[in-house]
Amino acid sequence: MILHPQPLLFFISFNSKALDHLITEHLQRWRLILGQVAVDPGEEESLTEEQRGMDRVLTALYDSDREGGLGSSSPNVNRWLGDIRKYFPSPVIQVIQKDALDRLGLEKLLLEPELLAALEVDVHLAATLLSLNKVLPDESRETAREIVRRVCRQLEERLRPNLVTAISGALNRAVRNRRPRLKEIDWPHTILRNLKHYQPEFGTIIPEHLVGYGRKGPQLKHIILLMDQSGSMASSVVHAGVIACILASLRTLQTRVVAFDTSVVDLSEQLNDPVDLLFGVQLGGGTDIQQALAYGRQLVTRPQDTIVVLLSDLFEGGRPEPMLQHIAQLLQLGCQFIALLALNDDGAPAFNKEVAQELARLDVPAFACTPELFPDLMAAAIQKKDIRRWLGEQRVEVKN
Repeated sequence: MILHPQPLLFFISFNSKALDHLITEHLQRWRLILGQVAVDPGEEESLTEEQRGMDRVLTALYDSDREGGLGSSSPNVNRWLGDIRKYFPSPVIQVIQKDALDRLGLEKLLLEPELLAALEVDVHLAATLLSLNKVLPDESRETAREIVRRVCRQLEERLRPNLVTAISGALNRAVRNRRPRLKEIDWPHTILRNLKHYQPEFGTIIPEHLVGYGRKGPQLKHIILLMDQSGSMASSVVHAGVIACILASLRTLQTRVVAFDTSVVDLSEQLNDPVDLLFGVQLGGGTDIQQALAYGRQLVTRPQDTIVVLLSDLFEGGRPEPMLQHIAQLLQLGCQFIALLALNDDGAPAFNKEVAQELARLDVPAFACTPELFPDLMAAAIQKKDIRRWLGEQRVEVKN
């Protein structure tokens, strides 16, 4: 077979151009990742105009020691925030903003309302504003509350449907009435369950099993949420606050929320508004878990129907023995006890491994949980399933 040389040369030339383009693209990406240190003196800049703009934004943050950073003026930061919106998508903007707060100490600039209005709203920003609650000036306070309100609204829209469905279904199964009286019969479900017993000659169904609505009246389950408000738990507290308000809206649950550091604050009266609840939290400070557990123990009135959730990294400020004794007492009473190291999308934080191992001896797994998985966790607890087995089914890593 004879190949005509002209198409072959075109093919080689075309692929050579494609390869050159691919190499250039990879070099540009590495240049953006590495910053100015990747450019040799006298070497021609390989970035496009748009990429040079991206590089300026990234250099101001990640090479701030060499370049002088963003400075301390609000105009500089406002201009920088506008630039990151120009060059990056929303999820990347949120990461860059968080890094700016952590690396450059911009918290003092968040006291200015015009700067707050320019920020991309997310859980980490809400957590930062909550940590600044005590020093927010009056002119910035309402803007900060509005940002936290927007974050709460986004979280509630995302979490409420699954949370309500999972818990309502678990409660219905947990209190199934197998011998209902006439006024307690759930007729739609009774008919569906007994369709196979339809009698054509009589034109009716003779039910073999009656399905009842179950127990009504007082709350079926009591949930006590103990929230560690130390700084490392900030994003978890935001998620927990919104989730607690959703739980409190369910009439079949009695929900109590307690925030603690070295003191204990019962926020249960604020459960009708997640913004008020979260601004009642004082992020930062030490940790006294045993004191919070002692207070939680006083709230228990029906141990067999009570689920105690401790949201903490387990770094107890004092000796861990009193804390472990309180947990053992709650278990002996018949309460279910859940130890959450985190309730966010960031994974497990640093935590006290020794205390986690002591919890394992009490058959209490310690683990981090995403907000999306929390509804299924609560459903499993309501049905009194083995939490460790449930975690294995969900492929969640237990930390003890």
